[in-house]
Amino acid sequence: MDLVHIIDALIGCLVLGFGYWASTLSSEVKRIEILLNRTREDYASRGEVSDQITRLSESMIRLESKLDRVLEKS
Repeated sequence: MDLVHIIDALIGCLVLGFGYWASTLSSEVKRIEILLNRTREDYASRGEVSDQITRLSESMIRLESKLDRVLEKS
């Protein structure tokens, strides 16, 4: 076996190893992007819930003040 064939085999192994590493890294980045998008969606929905709770609280305060006025009249 010639030295050239051994060097070619080693270079081939290095290229295959780099390709495998790049593929693994790419799939990990995609997984992290998906998790980040889910986190953003959850955070946005939590903000919406907070706004709805605030509106509900304000409505209850208005209702309470109306009840107080009605009870004061009677």
